[in-house]
Amino acid sequence: MSLGKRELARIERRLITALTEACKTAKDEIKGFTWLTHTADLSALAETLKVIWVFETLADRKLAQVEAKARIFALTAIALNEANIDLNPADHSVRFDSEQECLRTHGGDWKKRLSQSGVQG
Repeated sequence: MSLGKRELARIERRLITALTEACKTAKDEIKGFTWLTHTADLSALAETLKVIWVFETLADRKLAQVEAKARIFALTAIALNEANIDLNPADHSVRFDSEQECLRTHGGDWKKRLSQSGVQG
């Protein structure tokens, strides 16, 4: 049975609230982290959810992928759990990116960048 628009909107609100808390925590803990966002088709959440963690520079992103990846996955898992979304974070659903890379390749246009698949794993 597919979910109605109202229930999908509730899921989206819960997810945004939980990811906002993860973002606040990460800003205090992870060097170079600046913000996060997500993309998803809520009617096919498990297959389409992408949580994009954005860092200031490419160097910050690469460092986080080595030193903070486990923490980022943990924060993502906590957010999904708090949003009542039964999904384990994986490499296909958690992405890393940077302001520097977006500026270089998309002129700082995040909407364009996120609509394409240029976000790093």
